[in-house]
Amino acid sequence: MKRKTIESFFKKAERCSSSQEPSASQVQESPVRDELPVQVPSKQPRIEPFKYERDPGKRLQIDEYPPNQRDEVRRFYISEGPYQPYMDEYPYAEGSSHRRRFQYNWFKKFPWLEYSSTTNRAYCYPCFLFTTKPNGRCGSDTFTVKGFQNWRKVNDGKECAFLRHVGQTMNSAHNFAIGQCDSLKDSTGHIENVIVKRNEKVVEDARLRLKTSIDAVKWLTFQACAFRGHDESSKSKNQGCFLEMIKLLAHYNKEVNGVVLDNAPKNAKYTSHEVQKEILNVFSRKVQTAIRDEIGNGKFCLIVDESRDESKKEQMAIVIRFVDKDGFIRERFLDIVHVKDTAALTLKNSICAVLSNNSLNVQDIRGQGYDGASNMRGEWNGLKALILKECPCAYYVHCMAHQLQLALVAASREVHKIHNFIQDAIFIINVVSASSKRNDELLTEQAEQIAREVELGELESGRGANQIGSLQRPVETRWSSHYNSICSLARLFGATVSVLRSIAKDRSVSVYSRGDASGSLQKLLSFDFVFIMHLMKEIMAITDTLCVALQNKSLDILNALNLVSSTKVLIQKLRDDGWEPLLEKVNSFCQKHEVEVPDMNLRYVDFTQSRNKHDNTTVEHHYRVDIFAVAIDQQLQELNARFSEQSMELFTLAAALDPKNSKKLNIEEICTLVEKFYPADFSVQDRAQLESQLPHYQFDVCNHPELLNSSTLPDLSPRLVKIGKFIIYPMVDRLIRLIMTLPVSTATTERAFSAMKLIKTGLRNRMGDGFLRDYMIVYIEKEIAEKFNSDEIIDLYDLLGNRRSKFKLIEI
Repeated sequence: MKRKTIESFFKKAERCSSSQEPSASQVQESPVRDELPVQVPSKQPRIEPFKYERDPGKRLQIDEYPPNQRDEVRRFYISEGPYQPYMDEYPYAEGSSHRRRFQYNWFKKFPWLEYSSTTNRAYCYPCFLFTTKPNGRCGSDTFTVKGFQNWRKVNDGKECAFLRHVGQTMNSAHNFAIGQCDSLKDSTGHIENVIVKRNEKVVEDARLRLKTSIDAVKWLTFQACAFRGHDESSKSKNQGCFLEMIKLLAHYNKEVNGVVLDNAPKNAKYTSHEVQKEILNVFSRKVQTAIRDEIGNGKFCLIVDESRDESKKEQMAIVIRFVDKDGFIRERFLDIVHVKDTAALTLKNSICAVLSNNSLNVQDIRGQGYDGASNMRGEWNGLKALILKECPCAYYVHCMAHQLQLALVAASREVHKIHNFIQDAIFIINVVSASSKRNDELLTEQAEQIAREVELGELESGRGANQIGSLQRPVETRWSSHYNSICSLARLFGATVSVLRSIAKDRSVSVYSRGDASGSLQKLLSFDFVFIMHLMKEIMAITDTLCVALQNKSLDILNALNLVSSTKVLIQKLRDDGWEPLLEKVNSFCQKHEVEVPDMNLRYVDFTQSRNKHDNTTVEHHYRVDIFAVAIDQQLQELNARFSEQSMELFTLAAALDPKNSKKLNIEEICTLVEKFYPADFSVQDRAQLESQLPHYQFDVCNHPELLNSSTLPDLSPRLVKIGKFIIYPMVDRLIRLIMTLPVSTATTERAFSAMKLIKTGLRNRMGDGFLRDYMIVYIEKEIAEKFNSDEIIDLYDLLGNRRSKFKLIEI
C-alpha cells in the first residue's frame, strides 16, 4: 500500500513571484502609531435603514438569516426599537366569539410588546431577537412566529397571557432574551472588549477622531458639497472636500491634529467612503425618528410627487404635513424612493412601505396632495383611489399652485394676441441675451439710462435702489417667472431698444442676426406689444401674490381659498375700473420711448379677416373689448372653474371654524359635517362633547384677550395650546387640527427636487439611491439635524456595528 504524505491532502502553495515581493517602502516601519488589534476579521456590512421589514407579521425570523448576518439584523432592530403603531381603533379578532381587540395602553404596561397591523396579532420584541427555534411545545412560537390574538386572556389578573409569557422567574425564556438584548446594546461587556483593557485617553482619542469626521460630514451635507475627490492619494494637492475639511480642522486644533489622518491608527482612521456614508445614514435615521416623534399620535397628510434625477431614475418624494404638539403646521420631507415605474399601484406600495418603516399607520392619513396627473388623481385606479380604499378619510386635494398654473396658461392661450405677445417676448429676450457681448451692451445702456434719470430727478437714489440687472427668461412650469420676465422687459425697455438697434446696424454680425434684431425691434416698438405688456403686468401683479402665498408651508386650506376669492375680486375690479388708468400708463410709456400711439377713434382694420364695409369697430373698441375685457374675462372664467368653493363641503366646515366667523358659529352644521367627513375620528360620544364645547369655544374666541386677535386657524391653534384651552376643548382642538392638516400645494416636494438637482449633479450622477436618500433627508431637514450633538451620533454609530476603535471606557 502506497504511503500517503501531507501533500496528498493539501495543495502546496505557490511561491510569490518577484513582482509580488514587498518593496522597501512597504517593509520600512511607519513613523505613525501602531495599528489597533484587529478584532473582527470580516468587514462589517453597512446597514441600510429599511433593509429589513419592521412589521412583525411580515418580517423573517432571526434563524432564517445566515449565521454571520444575525448580529447585524439584531443591531438594526435594536436601533429601531419595538414596532408599536398607534391606531384609533384596532380591529376585532377574527373568528372569535368575544368581540375584543388590542389596546394601545398595553404598550406602556408591556414595553416589549409589538403589534402587526397586517395580521392583527401581538408579538414579543426581545424573544424575536434572541429566542431560538420553537422547541415543539404548544405555544412556544406564539409570540415570535404565529402571533398572539386571544385578547380576552390579557386582562385576566395573574392568568394574564402577557404575564405568563414573561414568567415568574428571572430564568424564563423571555427574561433571558431581555438580558441578551441588553448585553448586545452594551458593547462594554463584549468579550473582544474585555480582552484588551483600555484607558481613558484611548477612548477620548477615538471619540475625538470620530467627532471630527462627523462634523465634516455634517458641514458638507448642510452646504450640499461633494464628499469625495477625484484623486485622494497622499500626493494629491486636492484630496476632496471631506479630507481637506479634516486637514483644516486639524490645522486649527492641536488635539484634533494629534488623532486624525497620519496620526491615527492605520486601520481605524474613520475617513473612508463607507464610514462617511454610515455617519450620514445615522443622521438621516435620527431625523426620521425626530419627525415621527413630532407627529406623535396625531393625523397627517401625504404630499407626493415624482421627478427624474440626473441619472434618469424616477424618484418619488414623500412629504408629511401635520400639526405638531404646539399647534403649528409642519411639512417635513420624510423620504425619497426610487420607483421602477409610475403606475399607481407601484407608488402606493412604496408609500406604504415607507410609512410602515417609520411606524406610521396608513389609517392615520387624513389628506392627499398630488398634481393633476392621471396616475395620481384617477377616480378608479389612481393613487388617490388606492389610498382611499385603505383609508376613506384621506381626502384628496388637487395642488392649488398647479391649478393656478393651469388656469393662467389656459387663459393666455385662449386669447391669440396674448399668446403671440408671450412668444414674441421670449424671442426678443433670446436675441438680446444670445451672447456675452450683447448682454454687456445691455448692462452698459441700462447704467447710462439710470444715471440720466437720476440726474433728471425721475428716479430716487438710495442704498440698494436702481440695481443693474439683465433680462429674465420665463420658465414654462413657473408662472411667477413670466411676471418677473415681463417686469424686467418693461424696466429695461429703453436699453433693449438700443441694443437691438446696434445689432441691426452692425455689419460685422451675420445677416440672420441682423434680421432677427430688426424683426424684434419692429415688434418691440409696436403699440400692440406695449399695451399687452402693461395689461399682463397688471393681471400678473394680482395673481403673483396668490402664486407666492400658495408655496407657503404654513398656509391652510381656508386661507388659500380666501386668497383665491380676493384675487377674483381684484381682477374683477381691474376689469370694471382699470381701463382708463391702464391706457394712461401705456400712453405715457409710449411717449417716453417714442412708440407711435394710434388714434383711438379711427376704424380698426383686422388683417386676419376679410374687410367688411359695415364693420365700424374702432381702435379703442378693439383694445378695450377684444383684448382688455376678453383677457380678464378668460382669467376669471378659468379661476372660477378650477377654484370653486362649492367643490368640497369640507371647505364649508373650515370656514365655520374660522375665528373671523366665530360670532356666526353654526353648531348644528358643524356637527353634521363632522359626522359626514370624520366618522373615524369622532364617535357618538365625541360628537356630543363637541356640540357641548362649541358654545364655550365661541364665547372664548370672542372675548379672551389671547384669542380675540386671532385672524386665521394657524394663528388660533398655537394660542389654544399656549393658554391651555386645548385641554378644556379637546374635541374642538382635534377638529381644528384635522382641518389644518389638509394640503394646499405640492411646493415642498418641488423644493425637494430642487435640492436633488444641487446634490446629484452631472459630476455626481453615479450617486447610489441610499446615499442620495440620506443626503437629501439631512440637507432638507437641516433644522432638525443641526440639533443633534456628536455624542448621540457616536453612540448610535457604535451600536450599529462592531467597531475596531471603542468609544466607551471599560472599568475592570
